[in-house]
Amino acid sequence: MEILERIIASLPEGRVVSVEIGLFWTAVVAESHRVQRCGLAATLSNPEFEHARLPAVQEAGRIEQHSALELANWVFSKSYTEVGVGLAAINALLPLVKNPVELAAEDYIANQGANSQVALIGHFPFVSKLKNQVKKLWVLELNPKEDDLPASAASEIIPQADILAITATTLINHTFDGIFNLRKPGAKVLLLGPSTPLSPILFQHGIDVLSGSIVEDPDTVLPMVRQGATFRQIRRHGVRLVTIESP
Repeated sequence: MEILERIIASLPEGRVVSVEIGLFWTAVVAESHRVQRCGLAATLSNPEFEHARLPAVQEAGRIEQHSALELANWVFSKSYTEVGVGLAAINALLPLVKNPVELAAEDYIANQGANSQVALIGHFPFVSKLKNQVKKLWVLELNPKEDDLPASAASEIIPQADILAITATTLINHTFDGIFNLRKPGAKVLLLGPSTPLSPILFQHGIDVLSGSIVEDPDTVLPMVRQGATFRQIRRHGVRLVTIESP
């Protein structure tokens, strides 16, 4: 939470242009200093909210009445859906990083992990390919698939990893701190996925690599978000995958 507080403190004021909460992705378009940018974050929901029939978005229909900074503070909400809105707002307000490398997370991990043990938090589409490219790959997942390990194995596996790659959705479901604190001394830590805030402030907190996305064509991306597109569909239409390393 301290990381997110520091990022929000660095953001400019902004006007909310639109908010789209799709089946898989949430998009916020914000305008700051006459420049509009679109930020993405994963759409998640709380099982306990569903069971109790509580609203995932308390102010549905009125979200755009808030300022972009007010929405950014939704990252501290108890509703994961509202947290996604907050993280998307942060991503919309962050200034564009200078000279990002056009490199997907899976390629970076493959390049770095040939002789390393890698713990990947979250099951990504590239898992089956990556297993053949690194010395050892553990995949930890809340909802395990195939050869994934359950999240409960984190305390056993993560301290063994030379490279710890954490999905940015852990910022949404509030599991990031617990995972990050299990890293072994000297391990390289990546934060990856389209939800990743591309903020150099994260480098000051022990994260070495940020691998995220930049929306370059919101007019194409926004209809896809609200019509339930997966990121695999979205990334082909106006989204750039970039990676930046700590200096």
